[in-house]
Amino acid sequence: MTHDVPLWTLAPFLALLLSIAILPLAAPHFWESNRNKAVVSLGFALPIALYLVLAHGAAGWAELGHKAMEFASFMALLGSLYVTSGGIYIRGSFSGTPLMNTALLAIGAVLASAIGTTGASVLLIRPLLRANARRERKTHLVVFFIFIVSNCGGLLTPLGDPPLFLGFLKGVPFEWTFQLWREWLLMNVALLILFNFWDQYVLDREEMEKATPLLEEVQHHEPFGIRGKRNVFLVAAVVATIYASGSGIGNGGEPWPFGISEALMASIALGSFVLTSRELHTLNAYSWHPILEVAALFSGIFVAMTPALLYLNTNAADFGISSPAHFFWTTGILSSFLDNAPTYLTFAATACGLDGIPLEGRYLATFLAHGGDNAAILAAISTGAVFMGANTYIGNGPNFMVKAIAEHGGVRMPSFFGFMAYSGAVLFPLFALTTLVFFRA
Repeated sequence: MTHDVPLWTLAPFLALLLSIAILPLAAPHFWESNRNKAVVSLGFALPIALYLVLAHGAAGWAELGHKAMEFASFMALLGSLYVTSGGIYIRGSFSGTPLMNTALLAIGAVLASAIGTTGASVLLIRPLLRANARRERKTHLVVFFIFIVSNCGGLLTPLGDPPLFLGFLKGVPFEWTFQLWREWLLMNVALLILFNFWDQYVLDREEMEKATPLLEEVQHHEPFGIRGKRNVFLVAAVVATIYASGSGIGNGGEPWPFGISEALMASIALGSFVLTSRELHTLNAYSWHPILEVAALFSGIFVAMTPALLYLNTNAADFGISSPAHFFWTTGILSSFLDNAPTYLTFAATACGLDGIPLEGRYLATFLAHGGDNAAILAAISTGAVFMGANTYIGNGPNFMVKAIAEHGGVRMPSFFGFMAYSGAVLFPLFALTTLVFFRA
């Protein structure tokens, strides 16, 4: 299929982004329904689907089929981790103090690379909310949780974040991302320090307004424990499936054909849901709403963003992108709005094109083998895709899921633009620092 696309085909995707940003404010009751979200999302995807089929025939159908498989894999991964992690109940409650909240986010940053940003997010967001149940101002807790646990913590392994997993499938060695520990450490330590000061300020201010010893209240907690231990093994089974499918275990080193890992993850999720007691789901305030919201929105996003990705893949080299700093920022900014996984592949393909490497087989292994600045460029692409997926609610799959869980728990979350105000104020100075330290042009 040709990558030359008319500019009008970018309009439905931009309109979908504006709808996600504006409708929660303009029509909040309408936007509460996942069915209405799906109608809006698929409504903007329909013109693109018709264009692909009518303008490109069989190639267009093939592109739609490819997007359907990407969406199925995406939902199998997120859904299986959501269900299995949702069957683990962390008994008791942590103290809702700034120090304990910071420690919980630090644990999440480590877990994000071990069991994925989705698994870590679902596992820890409810304990964080329970620990701070006595506090009124909790928005910043969830925002920083999204920054750290749902995004920046997942940089160290291909299991951590979907973009890195796609790179793994295209030939990046499993252990290659371990070398990004400096970028991971700088970003997450900086965020944890900022969060600790912010949380302390908010707690002190709330204590002054209430004229009550709130710090003493949030220090009361119940003994720690874990229920639903079988689901810990089922989460590990999902992670093992991801690793085995990407490593080609049992398939001569080639990634598993589509459908095998997806079916396995779906089976694990089904087993988890059947075996988990209703009591545990009740204690976790388990609901299908968050994962269905992700499915409703991304079902249209995957199709509507197709022309934008094709346009970038064709024209990115014309934008003067060449240095690691360029790749860090362009990959990152577009990952904020185009979903970071396909954007990673787009700019990885652009980098390969600049080096004359055809997009065949495990082409990123060839790219790294060429040496030069290639490792630095791929590090910039990887870091930009993972870190800047935190800029908006749609940058990374877990973002919307955490937002929905928090809102279901009574936390008032910022609007689409409100969240971007947080990311602009907190993250962009750290991105500039990351560029100066690691990706200076």
